[in-house]
Order: sequence, then C-alpha cells, then structure tokens
Amino acid sequence: MTSTSTKSSYMERSRRTLCRNPFLSIKFFVFCHGFLQLSQLLVSGYLKSSISTIERRYGLSSQTSGLLASFNEVGNTMLIVFLSYFGSRVHRPRFIGCGAILVSLAGFLMSLPHFITGPYKYDQSVASMFSNTTDLCQPGVQGSQGNTSDDGCTPHAARENHEVLLVMFIAQALLGIGGVPIQPFGISYIDDFASERNSPLYLGILFSVTVIGPGVAFMLGSAMLRFYVDIDKVTGGKVQLTNKDPRWVGAWWLGFLVAASLVALSAVPYFFFPREMPKEVANGKESDSKKSEDVLSQLRSRSEHVQNLSLTKFIKHFPLVLLRNLRHPVFLLVVLAQVNLSAMVAGLATFMGKFLERQFSLTASLANMIIGAVNIPGAMVGIVVGGAILKRFQMSLRQCSAVCVLGMFLCLVVAFPLLFLGCPTQKVMGVTYSESSEFEHHTLECNLQCNCPEKAYNPICGSNAVEYISPCSAGCRGVNVDADNNSVLNYTNCSCISDSGLMGSARPGTCSTGCSHLFLPFVILSCLAGILASTSHTPSFMLILRSIQPEDKSFAVGIQFMLLRVLAWMPGPVLYGSAIDTTCILWEKKCDRKAACRYYDNNLFRQRYLGLQFFFEVGAFLCFVTVYVILRRQEREASSTAGTKADPEKEKLAGNSIKSPESKV
Repeated sequence: MTSTSTKSSYMERSRRTLCRNPFLSIKFFVFCHGFLQLSQLLVSGYLKSSISTIERRYGLSSQTSGLLASFNEVGNTMLIVFLSYFGSRVHRPRFIGCGAILVSLAGFLMSLPHFITGPYKYDQSVASMFSNTTDLCQPGVQGSQGNTSDDGCTPHAARENHEVLLVMFIAQALLGIGGVPIQPFGISYIDDFASERNSPLYLGILFSVTVIGPGVAFMLGSAMLRFYVDIDKVTGGKVQLTNKDPRWVGAWWLGFLVAASLVALSAVPYFFFPREMPKEVANGKESDSKKSEDVLSQLRSRSEHVQNLSLTKFIKHFPLVLLRNLRHPVFLLVVLAQVNLSAMVAGLATFMGKFLERQFSLTASLANMIIGAVNIPGAMVGIVVGGAILKRFQMSLRQCSAVCVLGMFLCLVVAFPLLFLGCPTQKVMGVTYSESSEFEHHTLECNLQCNCPEKAYNPICGSNAVEYISPCSAGCRGVNVDADNNSVLNYTNCSCISDSGLMGSARPGTCSTGCSHLFLPFVILSCLAGILASTSHTPSFMLILRSIQPEDKSFAVGIQFMLLRVLAWMPGPVLYGSAIDTTCILWEKKCDRKAACRYYDNNLFRQRYLGLQFFFEVGAFLCFVTVYVILRRQEREASSTAGTKADPEKEKLAGNSIKSPESKV
C-alpha cells in the first residue's frame, strides 16, 4: 500500500513538472519540429520558386542555375552516411539547433548578393535616375545610345558576378550541411520518447509538413516576386516596368530574409530540450509509465553498444550492408523506381515555373502560385490516397507492387498528351520570323539609320503582331508616357511596322505565345498526373521496409536516401537545365560571354523538358512491373512448396501483409 501511494505521488510530481516545463513534453517538441521543418523547407524551396528571376538578374544559364539548386545535396550527401554512427552519441536536440542555425545562415547568405551588387539595370526608352539615354531610333546619333546591358561591362562588374556565384554556392553547401541532423534526429527523438499509441500520429504530422512546405515556399515566392527587386533602393514612381514585362525582376532576396528569420526563431527552443526526456504517458495509463524506465535503460544500453563500435568498424561494416541490400532484387528495383520518380520531381520543382512562364506567357508570380496551390497539393492528395488504399485493403507485397504499376500506368496515359499542349515561340523579328527575304530587306532598310545597339533588349509588340527586340529595331521614334507613374503607354512612328500603308505603333512587352486557351487543360492534366504518380509513394516505401532483413532496416533506409540524392536530386536539376539550354535561340551577352537566355524555341523546350519527365516516368513504371513479376513468381514458388518448410525470406516476401500503421515502422 505504501509503495503504491509512493508511486502515485511520484507520478503526480512528474505530471506537475511536465506541466511547468514544456521542454519535457514531447508534444511541444513535435510542435517545434514541425515549425522548424516548415521553415527549413521555405529556405530550400524558395530558391526553386525564384530560379528564373535569379537567372535574369545575374545572367545565369539554366545549367548553372540547376547546379546551384542541387548543390545543397552535396553537403547533405557527404555527411548523411555517418549520421547513423553519431546519432546515439550526441545531444540530438542541440545538434538539431546547430543545424538550424546553419540553415538560417545559409538563407541570409543567399540574400547577400542583392546588397553587395548595384541596382538592376535594364534597357529603357525614357530617361531615368539610372541613365539619360534612350533606346528609341535616333537617326544621326552614332554609337550605342541605349542603356544596354553591356554598359556595365567592367573588370569590377565581372568580379562582382563571380562573387555572387561564390556566395550562393557556399550558401547552398551550408544549407545542405545544416539540414543533415534536422529530420533524422527529430524523427528518432520523437519515436524514442513518444508513446507507442501517439508516435505514428506525430510522425504523420511531420511527414505532412514536408509535403506542405514546398507549396508554402512557392506561395511565398509568388508574393515576393510581385515587388520590384530594388524596392529598398528606388521608389515605385521611378520604375518603368510592370511585373508583366519580360525584363521585370522581382524581389527574390526578400523571401530568403523571411524564411531565414523563421528558421533562426525556430532554432532557439532546441537548446533547452534535454538529451533524454520521460517517456510520454498515453491517456494517463500506468502501463506506459511502467515502461518508461525500461525504455530509457534500453536506450542507454543501446547507446553504449553503438559507442563500443569504432568508426573504423562502422566504415568496414557499411559496404557489407550496402552490397547485401543492393543484391536484393526487390530492394534495388524499388529504389531505382524511386530514383526515376525523384529525378522527375527534381526537374518539375526546379524549372516548372520557368516552363509555365515561357510556354503560356505567365508572370513569375502567377507561375509560382499555380505550382504552390495546385501541383504540390495534388501530389499530397496522391500520397494520402496511396496510404489509405494500403490500410483499407490489407495488401500483400505483390499487391503493393500492383498498386505502383497501376498508378504509374495511369500517370503515363495522362502525361502523354502534355507533350502536345503548347504553342511555338511568338514571331520575333530577326529571331523566329525570317521567312520573307523581302521583309528582311525592308527591316534592314527601315532601321538602318537608327544605329541600334546589338545588345539592346526592350521587347515591344507591333500592331502587325510581330515582336521586336527593342523600339530601335522597330524604327520607333516616338513614345507616349503616363505622367503619373512614368510608365510607357505605347511607341509611335515605327518605320518597320506597316499599318495600312502608314508607319505603325507598338506597345511595350511581348506579343505572348497565344497559348492561353491551353493553359487550363495543361494545369488539370499535370495535376492529375502528379496525383496518380504520387499514389505509388507509400506502397513503394512499404516494399522496401518489408523486403529486407529486419536488422538492416535502418541502414537500408539510409542507403535509399543516399542513392536518391546521388542519382536523382544532385544530377537531376543539372540535367534538366542542360536540356533547356539546348533549346535557346537567342542568348543575352554580358562581357562577351553567354548569360541568360532571352528566347527559347518553345516547341523544343516543351518536348525536351516534358520528354525528360515522361522518360523518367517510363523508367519507374518498368521497374515496378519487374518488381511485380518477381514477387508473383516468388508467391507461386511459395504456394507450390506448401506443406514443406518454406524458405523464411520467400515466406516473408510473398505473404507479409500490412495490418496497421504501427507495422510500417
């Protein structure tokens, strides 16, 4: 009786301590970790939402921007392998806090180029605070009278551009290194100290945040890119651009400041969480509290056991586990399928915004909104549907592979028409519009006296529905300006534009591609394809977890994520960027080097960009089909040997079924 009352008083004191100190509550840790993961994904996802804007601002090719987007995986991959070795030796919450500080520093570094470079310069027709020059046709004026992009070509400008790239690549490397401990240490910490009943719920919350996070990042990009890049340096009345102008550069740096500040704020609580906390009591049950001390003692003994394993033995042991799992056909094929899907997602996340901008003449802000509000939520729906199907029908491994095959097959059926939903590049004089030699001769004659600078870029759309690279190239000698905001209304007296036998006029901006009627079908089909492909996410993970030796499970998951990074997330954006660069038909020139692309062959862009995605989807489909064939054969062999002692591995592969969320580990 006395021991019972003593235990009750001890439990009561423990509960009061937990109520007074939130840092001994696993629920508060889950809240903090969800906030941190969301903030971290804002930093990493925001770069992808502003990649086309950064290209335009600093004159980067798609290959360079793709390398920049994937460079965070370099630092991450270098350290993730040793995480399982050091995981039980360190103070996990403090390591998470230190990683978050590095991520925050990376975010602030990403915005630094804006502050160390001068204001954004663009070719213009009306004198401004940046230049008293104009790119209108001015007969008799010799030389480059326009405020062209090459005016700032000095040794200092070239060095400045290299410094910008160096800072961004260092920031991306820090982002990858800082992100190493956040998710693995957070998940293991929650799994160790949450009750068995609540642990799946907490982990489900964190996984849902990892899906929602990129969507929030794209929505943040949509909001920030509505502001002019030099909003802190010039007043709105002195900016002659609108966000629909192809020369517009949004405030890409502002989102990094917001995201980095949130990460810094979310890092603070982790330095107050203990190395070990009391096991959570579910629904006040005493049985859970009785297990608390046993669990902590098991954790300590397991930690001591791992600490007895030297780093040299760990390094020697790792290749053996790697080879053992890679020789397993189901594990290898499922990981290859996930590599294909991850490569497809890498290209979609990095360059889909740019594709929508070019193909359907959207602003960067609207393109990001579509991705964040439609495509990413669609993928989240697919993941949830795939998990619900598994739980509802209690599927075996063969049936899991069948779900993956069906989902990828339907995805291919829906995705194939996307290759044909688009329009060619608009007519651009001297770039895509040169069929008539007579018209070319007329163009040569009509602006011959204008002495137009070759590198000027200020697109206008003539009344003849033909786009010109600058007002000077169209022979325009007059301009009408809105007195209120100093913006250009239209150009007049354009000698190269014929309008009923008279000199025509032009409006600022591009002529658009004429694909607006195909935009809605494209968004619907791409969202549906994403939903169908995502249904294979949960079944493919279960195929991995249930087809390997139990003692290799943690290593196998680590190997899986390492291969995804090395084979998909690192090379994927660079591959897509290189393919996109091959479709460029007019490059911007800065200091006699290739900078950002001004015009793409839209048909080639669509075929190569979406063609690569379709190629990876086919690869994933073929891998899942092969897995299904192997599992069906193993199931038949197991059934044919019924009555005899079945091979343990075959029995596990063929008959193991998913019974509850707790069995998913």
